[in-house]
Amino acid sequence: MACPHCRSTSTSNRKRRTSLGYRTFYCRDCDRRFNERSGTPFNDLQFPNDIVLMAVLWRLRYKLGFRDVAELLLQRGFAVSYETIRVWEFRFAPLVSENLRAKRRGTAGHSWYLDETYIKVSGRWRYLYRAIDREGNLLDSMLSEHRDKHAARRFLRRLIDSAARKPLRMTTDKHPAYTKAIRWIVGRKVLHRHNQYLNNRMEQNHRGIKQRYYPMLGFAKFESASRFCTALDEFRNYLRVQTTGGEHVPADVRRNIFTERWSTLMTELSA
Repeated sequence: MACPHCRSTSTSNRKRRTSLGYRTFYCRDCDRRFNERSGTPFNDLQFPNDIVLMAVLWRLRYKLGFRDVAELLLQRGFAVSYETIRVWEFRFAPLVSENLRAKRRGTAGHSWYLDETYIKVSGRWRYLYRAIDREGNLLDSMLSEHRDKHAARRFLRRLIDSAARKPLRMTTDKHPAYTKAIRWIVGRKVLHRHNQYLNNRMEQNHRGIKQRYYPMLGFAKFESASRFCTALDEFRNYLRVQTTGGEHVPADVRRNIFTERWSTLMTELSA
């Protein structure tokens, strides 16, 4: 294992382990000792990596508050305050988002559906821009304080950067900001459809974020709302079982897919 301080490979494995069971190493070049978590986001944590990540993923997957997650961890033998869960979410929710965003880069389809929904932050309504392709796969999401042409242009730039391509068709509602933003960012060759009935696919897709958001009774800060909504959308899309032509997927297959993807993500984030 390379030294996280001087990047030297002249390291040796020590017999002694940390209190959490992680291996320790010694660097012969800089004369420093380190362990498996040195130089990683988990370096100064007093709990194992899998427990921390499991708490964050529980928050994103299920309708649980900070105190609910703390009680579940207490049943597993870990006494954690709800403020600690809040700190873990602050630190590792962006890590989940970045990992899953990199996974789906360049996988967008040719037909995009764009829309925005309302999220209450500090007693005020904010706008969560979201986009999916024809198969229902997430393209991107962005929380904005305003619903205007500047927000639409910023969101379209994020979409193109995430998808690494431009679409052939784009479907939106009749908000005039989209028309000018699409011509400015995407170009005039794209087919822009603005019909409320064609965009029902996007309206139905808002249910996932709405069902998770309502029990929380809003957010206190804009940054925390943006961080949570982005991670929630990415994680929900990652666990989503994709089907072709609306075919039925048996429950046992869904369970196997869920277990495999959850374990894979835990392993990648801990590495």
